[in-house]
Amino acid sequence: MGLSASSPAAAEQSPNASRPYHTASPPSECPMHQEKMSGCPMHMKTADHRTENTDDVPAHQERAYEFVACPVKSGASQVKDDIDPSNMMPPPNQQPSPGQPFPLSTVREESSIPRAHSDKKWVYPSEQMFWNAMLRKGWRWKDDDITSEDMTNIIKIHNQNNEQAWKEILKWEALHAMECPCGPSLMRFGGKAKEYSPRARIRSWMGYELPFDRHDWIVDRCGKEVRYVIDYYDGGAVDKNYQFTILDVRPALDSLSAVWDRVKVAWWRWTS
Repeated sequence: MGLSASSPAAAEQSPNASRPYHTASPPSECPMHQEKMSGCPMHMKTADHRTENTDDVPAHQERAYEFVACPVKSGASQVKDDIDPSNMMPPPNQQPSPGQPFPLSTVREESSIPRAHSDKKWVYPSEQMFWNAMLRKGWRWKDDDITSEDMTNIIKIHNQNNEQAWKEILKWEALHAMECPCGPSLMRFGGKAKEYSPRARIRSWMGYELPFDRHDWIVDRCGKEVRYVIDYYDGGAVDKNYQFTILDVRPALDSLSAVWDRVKVAWWRWTS
């Protein structure tokens, strides 16, 4: 799903373009976890870096795998493992907010998105983390008629949007399969909801709606940082796969390589 301008159509035909999208797997400490990894030397930690550089790890990812649900763990053991032994308390961003009207899950889901400079993947926020984040941004639940089921659906939509965005990025990155045979990984990202991209502004001048959100994702292409711009547009009703957003994903025009990618794809579309 996405705007026709969001991905290079020709790249989808390349034999190097296809790349499996793995479903979420249990955490490493889970008995069902698969030990075997289809590792790439560029994505594996080297002998000189036996542990991941904690300076590069976002705070919300540091203990993320402790909250990824393991299918064979009981509910009781999951609660016990959530406690921080240093203070016998759950992490602050997993705490219920004052006056919260209903309990929310603290379970987190592993994404299919590789985390740069690590052998791990990015982990999505729990319902409780998302709730707390919305409160920090000024949202007040008393102003809306919201239920715990709504929060469950919000998380599923959020996760699906990110999975779809990554798939669109992989289509662009397929143009560089020879340059980076191991595939890209995500370094960091940020929201810029009110900083409309030039493309979005031009579309609005032509009578189209402005996106309701924008993200910039910084991708590691085997040692090279590449920025992607993602505009999110309202696509109507949510479907059974929790998709409703139309994504416009493309490399930012801040390098000659990105400009050339955009020109090539535009030409392919024009002549196809």
